[in-house]
Amino acid sequence: MTFMDILNKLDDIAWGVPMLCLIMGAGILLTVRLKGLQFRKMGLALKYMFKNEKEGEGEVSSFAALCTALSATVGTGNIVGVATAILAGGPGALFWMFVAACLGTATKYAEGLLSVKYRTIDDEGHALGGPFYYIEKGMGKKWTWLGKLFALFGTLAGLMGIGTITQINGVASAVQNFFDPDKANIAFSIGENEYAWATVITALVVTVLTALVLIGGIKRISTVSSIIVPFMIILYIAIAVAILVFNIGKIPAAIVSIFEGAFGLRAVAGGTLGALFLAMQKGVARGVFSNEAGLGSAPIASAAAKTNEPARQGLVTMTGTFIDTIIVCMMTGLCILVTGANETGLEGAAVTAFAFGKGLPWAENIGSFLLALCLSFFAFTTILGWDYYSERCLEYLVGGKKKGVLTGFRWLYILAVLVGPFLTVSAVWTIADIFNGFMAIPNLIALIALNGVVVKETVSYFNRLKENPKLGE
Repeated sequence: MTFMDILNKLDDIAWGVPMLCLIMGAGILLTVRLKGLQFRKMGLALKYMFKNEKEGEGEVSSFAALCTALSATVGTGNIVGVATAILAGGPGALFWMFVAACLGTATKYAEGLLSVKYRTIDDEGHALGGPFYYIEKGMGKKWTWLGKLFALFGTLAGLMGIGTITQINGVASAVQNFFDPDKANIAFSIGENEYAWATVITALVVTVLTALVLIGGIKRISTVSSIIVPFMIILYIAIAVAILVFNIGKIPAAIVSIFEGAFGLRAVAGGTLGALFLAMQKGVARGVFSNEAGLGSAPIASAAAKTNEPARQGLVTMTGTFIDTIIVCMMTGLCILVTGANETGLEGAAVTAFAFGKGLPWAENIGSFLLALCLSFFAFTTILGWDYYSERCLEYLVGGKKKGVLTGFRWLYILAVLVGPFLTVSAVWTIADIFNGFMAIPNLIALIALNGVVVKETVSYFNRLKENPKLGE
């Protein structure tokens, strides 16, 4: 049995039927119990996103906390992850990604609410919160082991999966595809694998920039994210809209292929049920990888927000899923399908690069350059955001601020960024999927167990808001 065989078996366990039932079930439960709050209150949530609360406790503004969360979610999952989902699960994976995002918006709301309700703030104003605290404080001390389990998987996910290797791997791939697609300038080889100078230089530059930002902690990370993330999301959406406009005649056929694939109607091998499950599995897994709803990562950033109202921060937090998956991922998927990039035999970032190069009436290298630029910034901010997440998880594991441990971890994190481009794409994404799945389980159990608390806090907030509209200021 090869190493990849072992990884694939672990991946099947992490993202098998039980996991799909758990993550979709949690989303359905919260959607029903909150009476579709993610649909009814999205307008208010978007308003709160730009309107910071006055005199709230915390370290950063609600908008900065959201940008930190978005910095960790809007990354290679939106560009590379969507492509790999379509290649592995067919166009139907996009449908299940969309469904998971709609339900996941309610999940994200609950995560944001609970993170503020059960957070701790020390005398220096340092806020620490997330699944480990709402498991321990909300479910009781006897469940502390579950919080520790989440923190362990969260630390490993940041260090070895979603936070480092997948991000830098995607950036290096996009940069190489633009500057040296034929690998004409080889720096060195490892076995049968050759690595171009473009990859080596990318690894060095991103690693140095990462190190420079990480030493500043949450405030520097949130400052950088608040500048880069909004600008890059707007630029990326503008390019994607342009591609769809220039290929508008192909959109209906793309949508038909999505629905056919979603329900196994185009199955050739494995039967209808097999194709349906594969589309669902890849769509949900890549969707969670992208928007992290149910993963438990975003509430770690939400806990740092300057707010006194858990429900209000829950509303702000849930806008992240709307922006990340329902807007950015869906646009990426449609761009890939209307340009036929999924049928080129390419993989990873090269698929989306093809779509950006072919989708607009200009020289192909312009589109590839813009994609490489967007992917570089998205992935860079994701690296920063996930360092914050994994350090907070480690901080909880070791029982407080252990400066030496955190400093050592930070250097390991930076080293993972450096070596990431030299690992194989398939292994990298499978490892990330495994850690994501194992990380989500403790968090989803807590969300289901504490759904009554979420409902109670929500009802209380909106009743008070109705009596005192100034509460929303």
